Amino acid sequence: MRYVVTGAAGFIGSQLAVSLQEAGHDVVGVDCFTDFYDTAEKEANAQGLDVQRLDLADDTLELDGVDGVFHLAAQAGVRSFGDVFPTYVRRNLIATQRVVEACADAGVRVVLASSSSVYGAAETYPTPEDVEPRPISPYGITKLGCEHLARAYGSAFGLDAVTLRYFTVYGPRQRPDMFFRRVCEALLTGGTFEIFGSGAQSRSFTYVEDVISATIAAMERGEPGAVFNVGGGEEATMLEAIALLERLSGRTLDARHVAGARGDVARTSADVARIREAFGWRPETTLEAGLGEMWSWAAAKVAAG
Repeated sequence: MRYVVTGAAGFIGSQLAVSLQEAGHDVVGVDCFTDFYDTAEKEANAQGLDVQRLDLADDTLELDGVDGVFHLAAQAGVRSFGDVFPTYVRRNLIATQRVVEACADAGVRVVLASSSSVYGAAETYPTPEDVEPRPISPYGITKLGCEHLARAYGSAFGLDAVTLRYFTVYGPRQRPDMFFRRVCEALLTGGTFEIFGSGAQSRSFTYVEDVISATIAAMERGEPGAVFNVGGGEEATMLEAIALLERLSGRTLDARHVAGARGDVARTSADVARIREAFGWRPETTLEAGLGEMWSWAAAKVAAG
């Protein structure tokens, strides 16, 4: 098969592209290499991949001969209030509208990466897909808007789209702003680590390889219009996760608590019954095993300078 992966120089997208290549598929990557974090990391992620530099909010996505599109490109992060909001609108809503329109015109299936942030302070835990989404961050609002765009193009133009709501993905190549990456680097290099709020916030932490297997299964077997949670099997608080990394590393984190971040939810917990019934998918990686892999990667990265 010939696939396009948007966001192919990013944390998840680059590893998805590698997995598809290793399975024998022809993969064309797309990324605009934004300066949200050091572009040198994205360049390293893209090594060995065919990645075109495109701004999906402006440039045309060519889909001749393409069998499917994995749309992972996005402006991420719940700290999305204020002056940065137009960036989220451009890189999430406008870019996604152009992607789904191109897919609808070409008759190509798209797997759309959404987020657990669409649930906000969910009304029930674990949270199934039919709970009313109530995002509490501008980021979550734009991701829910992307879902609505896919649904609208499905209704109006027959777009074949499957939507995946990722829950707190972690693992090697994680972005520098993300929680586990920051904890690992603080343990490795010293300095004081800031914990937003009490640290009692809990998450369905999901290892990147499990996310990739679910994403490929959605392309191959998902029903058009379906929405699936993709979440880890273990829920843990931030403090519990820090304690686990301290044990794995044999080091102690110098931490202090600061005010909670606006738009940050107290809990996420994924009900994955729907995707398990559809594909037989379930998360395979324990939090301890996944953090062990992430620690090894982070330690090697710091040692390499």
